[in-house]
Amino acid sequence: MIFSPVRCRALLLAAAPLIAGLVQAQPAALSPCYLDGMNEQVECGSLSLPEDYTQPNGHQIEVHFARIPAIKQVPDMAPLLAITGGPGQSALNDAALFEKVFSRIRQKRDLILIDQRGTGRSNLLNCDTHLFDSPLSTNDETLDYQQLLNQCLSSIEADVRHYDSLTALNDFEEIRQHLGISRWHLYGISYGSRMAQLYMRHHPEAVGTVTLDGVVPMDQPVVTIADAVARASVQLFNDCRQDPHCHQQFGDLEQKLDSVLSRLAEKPVELQVTDPLSAAPATFLVTPTKLQSAMRMALYSPSSRALVPYTIDQAWRDNFKPLLGMQMTSEEDGFGIALGMHLSVICAEDHPRLTDDEAQRLSSASLTGRNMVNLFSAACELWQMPAAAAEFGTPLTSEIPTLLLSGEKDPATPPSWGIKAQAGLSNSLHLIAPYATHGVAFQSCAPRIIRAFIDSGSLENLDTDCLQMDTRRAFYLNANGVEPVTRSK
Repeated sequence: MIFSPVRCRALLLAAAPLIAGLVQAQPAALSPCYLDGMNEQVECGSLSLPEDYTQPNGHQIEVHFARIPAIKQVPDMAPLLAITGGPGQSALNDAALFEKVFSRIRQKRDLILIDQRGTGRSNLLNCDTHLFDSPLSTNDETLDYQQLLNQCLSSIEADVRHYDSLTALNDFEEIRQHLGISRWHLYGISYGSRMAQLYMRHHPEAVGTVTLDGVVPMDQPVVTIADAVARASVQLFNDCRQDPHCHQQFGDLEQKLDSVLSRLAEKPVELQVTDPLSAAPATFLVTPTKLQSAMRMALYSPSSRALVPYTIDQAWRDNFKPLLGMQMTSEEDGFGIALGMHLSVICAEDHPRLTDDEAQRLSSASLTGRNMVNLFSAACELWQMPAAAAEFGTPLTSEIPTLLLSGEKDPATPPSWGIKAQAGLSNSLHLIAPYATHGVAFQSCAPRIIRAFIDSGSLENLDTDCLQMDTRRAFYLNANGVEPVTRSK
């Protein structure tokens, strides 16, 4: 593709909210549809919207959305817009999960889902999967990311400069007006919490209440997530150390992990295995990056987190089969990230805020930090995204009733980020779930609290004690379960 010269970002951002109100979206009626994982019919639709809002008559893209209707239709009940994370995940692909989590809210309120531009059905910006063939056998320590990302960009049929958060916010507003919704409640998880905060800032009149789950403050570049990964890893090691069975079974996990990483750095381990997904013979090349990446992804869920000590111990004993299963789970799922859209957002809104000193600190602090800095630096040189205006990252101030949720063991958005975001929210409550990881609403009684909050429109008198319930998962001590076994090296 041929890209035109980069426009002045400040001018574009200043003009976009005005232009959005002038665009006449082509209406598309809602029609019955089925979404993955749901047995009932819901309603789907799309709007044809400008890829570039400064060129309203230029190239159009289809932005898709769905309405999961309330069980009981009650007049004047504002719906809930659930905004998913990533950046780069598809809300429509997560419909079954959102419906399950917010089933209580759905008793009287519609749930609205939007595939943000560049994700899911909305002009998906993803790389050709053939670029990343043979993830098991690839040596990711020697990959030419510049070449791969260049091929990725060349495979995307879109002007990636128009897939940032503020442009997507214009889409959300067009859809709200198209659906005739005067006001809705917002739930944003992870990166979705950034989108929700942008809505609070630019369209407060359209917002009833806001729930931010796994909070990303506006003044926090997500590239610094490597610090959260390190924090969550230390918590895991401490939890195992304080658990008599885990500590007795596995000993010093930090020492064992360091030992494995050192051995792999000297020489990756090549194994002949059976691919867990295809059952075909395959080569598994174990590298430090694969080990660290699989561990990082496992920390997102309490269930997979419980497997990490066993996986580290087995790797230390030269048994990499548990790691193979963990690796393939993360490869297959990948959190459903549309890489092209992900990089458009990061390169416009986060990477420009990363100073040289901070990049050096992150690179020196951990392998995860180094890999992230290198990946985003290579990608953003190619993506050539106009940097978001300085005011984009100013802390949000708002009087809108806002509930903030943080998981104490979150490897991505730690409680300190929620505390930072709350500073400018004068009508807010920040709850920290002591045993949750990433996504408190998906692991706890939080949906009940959210429903009560939305129904009352107030943070007063919410019963939040249930979040303190001990929901810890016992660590797996062997391949079959949590029962202790006796063994020696």
